[in-house]
Amino acid sequence: MEDVIRLLPDAIANQIAAGEVVQRPASVVKELVENAIDAQATHIQVVIKDAGKSLIQVIDDGLGMSATDARLSLERHATSKIRQAQDLFNLRTMGFRGEALASISAVAQVEIRTRRSVDDLGTIVRVDGGAFQGQQQEACLSGTTVTVKNLFYNIPARRNFLKGNSVEMRHIVDEVQRVALAHPDIHFSLYHNDTEIYDLIGGKLSSRIVGIFGKSYRQQLIPCEEESPLLRVQGYLGKPEKAKRTRGEQFFFVNQRFIKHPYLHHAVTSAFEGLIPKDSHPFYVLFLEIDPTHIDVNVHPQKTEIKFDDERGVYAVLHSALRKALSVHHVSPSLDFDVNVNFDVLPKLHTGSYAPQASQNKHFAQTFGSGVNAPRHRLPTQEDGPRAKVDWARLYQDLEKQALGQEHEGLALWPKDTQALPSLVNQLKPENQHNPPPTTTADSDTAQGPVFLLQNRYIVSPLKSGLLLVQVQAAQERLWYDQYAKRRQQPGSAPSQQILFPQDLVCGIQDYALIEEILPELEALGFDLQLFPPQTVRLKGIPADLPTNTQEQALLEGLLSQYQYNKHSLSLPRQEAVLKALARKTALSNQTPLSGLEMQALIDRLFASSNPNFAPDGSPIFVVLPLSNIDDFFKPSS
Repeated sequence: MEDVIRLLPDAIANQIAAGEVVQRPASVVKELVENAIDAQATHIQVVIKDAGKSLIQVIDDGLGMSATDARLSLERHATSKIRQAQDLFNLRTMGFRGEALASISAVAQVEIRTRRSVDDLGTIVRVDGGAFQGQQQEACLSGTTVTVKNLFYNIPARRNFLKGNSVEMRHIVDEVQRVALAHPDIHFSLYHNDTEIYDLIGGKLSSRIVGIFGKSYRQQLIPCEEESPLLRVQGYLGKPEKAKRTRGEQFFFVNQRFIKHPYLHHAVTSAFEGLIPKDSHPFYVLFLEIDPTHIDVNVHPQKTEIKFDDERGVYAVLHSALRKALSVHHVSPSLDFDVNVNFDVLPKLHTGSYAPQASQNKHFAQTFGSGVNAPRHRLPTQEDGPRAKVDWARLYQDLEKQALGQEHEGLALWPKDTQALPSLVNQLKPENQHNPPPTTTADSDTAQGPVFLLQNRYIVSPLKSGLLLVQVQAAQERLWYDQYAKRRQQPGSAPSQQILFPQDLVCGIQDYALIEEILPELEALGFDLQLFPPQTVRLKGIPADLPTNTQEQALLEGLLSQYQYNKHSLSLPRQEAVLKALARKTALSNQTPLSGLEMQALIDRLFASSNPNFAPDGSPIFVVLPLSNIDDFFKPSS
């Protein structure tokens, strides 16, 4: 029998290797920019066309290469970074594998122009799909220019798997952001389709952060610095109130190399515990300087994974540095002993922040009294004498007025004439609903008293069998979602309300690319947007049925944040992610207390919706607390 094992040709081997090194255009940008950094460049320009599918060009003013080095750089495992295996444990450069240029040239048309400052002429090398096309001398600028055209042109299957231009460009921007943050002293420029995206002058890290993410970040940066025998930690944290539900603005650098490390990320989130809402992520740009002998970066071809020989020690130092930075800048929580914990609590607001709710409790405290303010009608004490009497009629007179005739902030009660309104039994009966709540079974269950709004968050209704609680925001989300979903199924029917004075929003590069990606979905729902590259979005109209108190800019920004969360954390399709994001932000934008009739209308619409049991994100909308469970609270302890 003939032998069946053969050595693969170099061209095929390079194409296979490219599958790990070159996953998308952003991978090419990453490898080429890191090579420029290793070449000691002070100015790096990145030129992109068609999100890198047609052209990726990286121009640097670094050391350049000789004619021989330029030719060898395209061979596999050819590198100037290491000489022996021991060098892997003392790496100070970004690249070291010698695979990047060989892998890129195997799946694209590559041209390298390079010249050292000591040479009179430079060298031009051309490779097409891994096949060497020629080399010649020519006058060129000092440094190196690598041009990559028609990426994956010889692997159609891989090219077909690339996403749209907006998505691929967003990944490229991510890579440029990471290297620009890691090297704030280097001047970076990024151009896409002849439009300038970034022009970041070298300087301090804080200036680089502001240049990338916007001027609003200037006021939210908290410096962090700590040094120990094991490592040095420095960088910036974002203030807790700026935390977002979506990830993407968290950056770890170990010896100026960007890494992803869930264990260290946990150290950050635990340091922010109690300062940010659950499922929120703080902004941070943190640099860890450690002896290279204590780490291993030779884990994955992308070089974003790293191993420490003492992870617990690194975790402890990092956590301590973060807690110290937060406390020094008066961000850590403090106790206020003048606040009455019975009423002036700190509830979690819908915006994700924590703030005193004194305004919501003011009327309640005036009526019922509190431990801080003297009650309007107090009970007699021994100091009043034995003959002191209680004016019970007067004591409950104001309470009855408040309970039956008024609505006020934080406590909206059912009016007296609500006996004519339909009882809750008609809303809960299975025969009257398309999707009846499974928790309600008794047909004789009827409303037994006034329905009221608790803290502007829950509709509370006494029932014969117990107590019904409806989460207002979840109910509104369900109704808005149904309305938007119905509108989306009827293209061209979305009414748009034009804004009197259109607003120009200057957003980040990533947010702009995101708006560009979901623009058809937004327009189908009633948004009227006009895009001005690279970062300006003109908001001309919004869906006509949004609440009148909606802040247009805050709505759009919140919509983008929620969409990213739905898209990446929940892995939802684009259309579904947009619908759920808009439904949530619309519900959050309407925080006015509901009247009695509005509460009844909300319940009526809820139980006629597509799914009254659950909100679009799967959370329950209402619960029924049986009377037996309530009785258990008052049983004597055994």
